[in-house]
Amino acid sequence: MEGFLVALVIASTPLLFATLGEIMTEKAGLLNLGVEGMMLIGAVAGFGAGYTTNSPVIAVIAAIVAGGFSGLLFGFLTISLRANQVVSGLTLTIFGAGFSSFLGTNFIGLKMSESFITSFEPFKIPLLSSIPIIGNALFNQDLFVYGGMIVAILLGVYLYRTRKGLNLVAVGENPSAADASGINVDLYKYVHLTLGGALCGLGGAYLSVVDVPQWQDNITAGRGWIAIALVIFVAWNPIKAIFGAYLFGGLSIIGFRLQQYGISQSLLDTLPYLVTIIVLVISSTRNSKDNGPPKGLSVPYFREER
Repeated sequence: MEGFLVALVIASTPLLFATLGEIMTEKAGLLNLGVEGMMLIGAVAGFGAGYTTNSPVIAVIAAIVAGGFSGLLFGFLTISLRANQVVSGLTLTIFGAGFSSFLGTNFIGLKMSESFITSFEPFKIPLLSSIPIIGNALFNQDLFVYGGMIVAILLGVYLYRTRKGLNLVAVGENPSAADASGINVDLYKYVHLTLGGALCGLGGAYLSVVDVPQWQDNITAGRGWIAIALVIFVAWNPIKAIFGAYLFGGLSIIGFRLQQYGISQSLLDTLPYLVTIIVLVISSTRNSKDNGPPKGLSVPYFREER
């Protein structure tokens, strides 16, 4: 059981980063369906930089910059050029897949050095790691795992307990009213879209430099799409995103446990996506105001029409 929980937390980490990135983006009123592409861009940038320099720090920075730049690109298309958000997001996913495949051709079969891999080895947090059952799974992990939890908590505090966070919520709910009150709507959108892209890039980099420190084409395997559904499942709440990511992370690895019962592996591989569809159906029936999306989500804002 303990081994399964450890694997669950590891499998959940890229989902958590991507979900948090998309929450930040959608809170700004932008629907970005390019999460999968941004994760792939972050994954190939992180792996390429890490393999070339053998520096974990440079690998992480490269993933952040690449993911942030992809978010900035989406912002330029949808905010400045006023392109359709759905089409732009799908285009970003296609671009990310092609970009990572093109650059990744040079990395196929390559693996990070042992010194690089050991830099991301788990380390125990005293006392907390001794908690029965969950202690080893949650508090004997690598820096990325701890970072995901910390970012989720900080983002929750930022959104609901700080002035700038409340300004962001206002931008997503009613950009016209936010603009009238003196908030720079476009700036808020650009900044948080870029930060959201950086988090998605980190999620992709976790797969390529920590979880599987060897380049694989399409290494994200649809996790970006699951993250988009997770945003709806957790009702745009960063704290709930931790538990949502752990749930779907568990679904992604439970197949290895169920194989011994003779269940088809092909069927088990579809389990996370089947649950994703169920989540979307259930979420669409919600009428609760607190669990709904930002009112200005995916609605273009033109200041001239205010």
